[in-house]
Amino acid sequence: MQSSITLLVLLSFVTALLASPIRQGASTSCLSDPQCGPIPGQSLLYSDYSHKSPPFPANITTPVLATTTGPVGEDDVLFQNLLSAEWAVYSFYQQGVEAFNQSVFTDLGFPDTTFQRITEIRDNEAGHLRIFQNSISPASIKPGACRYEYGFTNAKEFLALQNIIEVSSMAFLTGLAQQAKASSTVGALVAIGETETRHEVWALIDVWGLNPFAGPADTSFAYANQILYITLADFIIAGSCPHENPPYPYPSQKLPQLSYNGSTSTGHPGSPIMFVYKQNRYNNETLVPDYEPGKSYYAVFFHGVNNITMTFDTKTNSSVVPPEFDSQGIILVVIADEPGAPTLNSVVAGPLILLQQPATATNISAA
Repeated sequence: MQSSITLLVLLSFVTALLASPIRQGASTSCLSDPQCGPIPGQSLLYSDYSHKSPPFPANITTPVLATTTGPVGEDDVLFQNLLSAEWAVYSFYQQGVEAFNQSVFTDLGFPDTTFQRITEIRDNEAGHLRIFQNSISPASIKPGACRYEYGFTNAKEFLALQNIIEVSSMAFLTGLAQQAKASSTVGALVAIGETETRHEVWALIDVWGLNPFAGPADTSFAYANQILYITLADFIIAGSCPHENPPYPYPSQKLPQLSYNGSTSTGHPGSPIMFVYKQNRYNNETLVPDYEPGKSYYAVFFHGVNNITMTFDTKTNSSVVPPEFDSQGIILVVIADEPGAPTLNSVVAGPLILLQQPATATNISAA
């Protein structure tokens, strides 16, 4: 009887070992099979994995090559862009989990659950990696991770940057939903967007002690790849991406990137704003729009589900943030050659994200 019990215990231990995320994620071939490894929504790994080492599938950073010759999925390019972006989002939280511990945050006066929540968000983002991998058809490459540099030097800077990353995620998901061809893709993007919103709501309430509401609608922006290029691509260390990866984002307009003079503007409604063209760390370029003499250009500000067009002075690169907007959520601004920036090609620079909450993190937009 004792030997039978011992055998059962041993079998249980071996079964648990074989089912562990690291064991199941031991090769890239595993990532080609949606049933391999813990499944998002069916495993608590993506909520309560508390170790500093990367959880599955983030412990395998190499691209997964196509295993069939076609046809490709109708939303494969969308999910390739999204997976490449998710590697940058996940890696931000992974670096935070590796760099900090709970006492670092409590010593700064933040709640004693802060590090736990950051770890849980890291786990959620690992689940997003797996969802996006599984959404790419076997006929297309599943992009691997690059190396990333986020520029934070302490825990408070990390928490401030977290707001920019989360609101960027929410904004580009609204754009990708408008690109999606399959209704199931739209549903998946909305579901992921809801999770990203919960991450941001937690930060605003617990970390910053603010009202988390952003009015009746968060900001909708149709041109998702522009946001992917000016935010998450900017964290990529040049030349660090696997050569097998598809171009990211694709397609890309490679527009001039905008910042603003934080010493003369708050970035809030009613504030004058002078734009600055910034260097893209991804390719080390500082692009400036080629403004045509005599042609009118506009600063188009997006907030909620609407946009407002303001005059733009190409000589001083200045405009005014619309005073009509409330100071909640985010405001997105582009420079365009048509009022309202009605088409992708009407945008000549940007977008720039003007973070409205928390005010202490707002000037990250101007960095």
